[in-house]
Parts: sequence; structure tokens; C-alpha cells
Amino acid sequence: MNPSLILRTSAPLLLWMPLVVSLYVLVRGHNDPGGGFIGGLIAAGGVLFYAIARGPAAARAVLRLSPVALCGLGVLVATASGIPALLTPETPYLTHFWWFPTLGVTLPLGTALVFDLGVYLTVLGMASALFCALVEEAQ
Repeated sequence: MNPSLILRTSAPLLLWMPLVVSLYVLVRGHNDPGGGFIGGLIAAGGVLFYAIARGPAAARAVLRLSPVALCGLGVLVATASGIPALLTPETPYLTHFWWFPTLGVTLPLGTALVFDLGVYLTVLGMASALFCALVEEAQ
């Protein structure tokens, strides 16, 4: 597969658009189900577009970490989101805690966002590994 000059030129510019949208979905979705999962898929779609245009090696270089390392890091972050509940003896593991700091607006932050970040990283790593393998196979 030999991508066109337009695709190769626009890929770096268009990579950041899905990443920004995926981060918005991640942060907005932490109050609703699926913020981390769908955000990770959107980000992986941007990586797929980049892999098609520039090759899987370039896409892996953009990720900075290998997709397998992203999966492992995501699982560790999601697991760590339950640690605050373990520090309180009467609450079960993965009971989420919330804080509402006021920075001009009330911003709900909590351990659910940390859990969604772990899911985001896991899905991004898994989907990127799959997409890069498929693009390598097609070449």
C-alpha cells in the first residue's frame, strides 16, 4: 500500500483532532458510563489513520510507549483507583470518592475519573496494537 502525498501530509495534522476529542469524551464521560472506553477507541482511530498514512512503526513512535505497555499501565491505573477505598475499612474495593473543587466553576473530580483513565489507556493500547498489526499485514 502506497498512501497518497495528501494523506501522508495531512496525517500528522489530523492525528491530534481525534486525540483532543477523545480527551474531551474521557473527561466529560467520567460522570456517565463509557467515557474511558469510547475515548480510547476514538484516540485509537486517530492512531489507525496515522498508521495507514505513515506506517505502523511511525504510529508506534507517536504513542511514545509500546501498545502493550499502554495496556499494562492502564490496568495498573484502573486497579489503583480502588486504593482510596481500601484505606477506609468500612467501604468495599472500588467504592469511588468525589471531590468538588471550585475553580470558577464546580468541577467534579473523583476516583471514577482515575478508573476511566485506566480504561482509556488499556483500550488505546489494545486497539493500537491490533490496528498496527493489521496495517503491517496489509503492507
